[in-house]
Amino acid sequence: MSTDATETTVTDQAVAGLRAAADPRLRELLGGLIRHLHDFVRETRLTQDEWESAVAFLTATGQACTDTRQEFILLSDVLGISTLVETVNGNHAPGTTESTVLGPFHMTESPVRELGDDIDLVGGGEPCVVSGRVLSGDGTPLPGAVLDVWQADAEGHYDVQRPDSLPSGNGRGVFTAGTEGRYWFRSCVPASYPIPTDGPVGGLLRAAGRSARRPAHIHFIAGAENHAPLTTHLFVGGDEHLDSDAVFAVRKSLVRDFTLTDDPSLAREFGVPNPFRHARFDLVLERAT
Repeated sequence: MSTDATETTVTDQAVAGLRAAADPRLRELLGGLIRHLHDFVRETRLTQDEWESAVAFLTATGQACTDTRQEFILLSDVLGISTLVETVNGNHAPGTTESTVLGPFHMTESPVRELGDDIDLVGGGEPCVVSGRVLSGDGTPLPGAVLDVWQADAEGHYDVQRPDSLPSGNGRGVFTAGTEGRYWFRSCVPASYPIPTDGPVGGLLRAAGRSARRPAHIHFIAGAENHAPLTTHLFVGGDEHLDSDAVFAVRKSLVRDFTLTDDPSLAREFGVPNPFRHARFDLVLERAT
């Protein structure tokens, strides 16, 4: 005889329906999800109207996704889930660079560039140089390490947000570290910006009374042979939004001063006007296990 689905029995019935799943990890993940969601419904006494609103919100989130916009990643970011997943799975070896969220704008391939190239293709911002080394956890340099870099411009826009006014690849570049693991590139000091608020995630933030601002930053993905890939940020020191990042990604260890440097010879070496802003940022990778 079948068992009636009640408030207390439906959870076990739903989990039991996963018994035929061949992948044990899938059974574990879906079973945990079902139990937590069912507990949430019972705890909050979720109404039918509220559940229908949630379904409509998720539907709208999916419909807002395009080839250059990922609204679900944005939702994960503002709920703190992206940061939590990164924290659970990120680099933990002492002395290695902390990982952070990927973000919703890594949606197009960065062009391959030479060391020292300028990724600010439109100008108008405050010139800066970002330089550093890519190292293993024991301090060994990693020449040949690959760095995928992307950032907003001096007005807080990514190229995919302004395809009519920003050239494709603006603020982006893939660099290969040279001797002693050294890298450097030219750009503009990025601006802080609000995450996209014209979609369902923006509506959620407004309803929650939350800020949509992100502090100024540059994204990095660094990889080297026999090392775990690293996804991280370089945050601009002194930004007023460092303590209120909409996606909870700030780590104190990733904040650097973009120091105003008055050195004509160094400016000539870097190929930038003097004075200029200079940020030094080493990336220390964890050995792969």
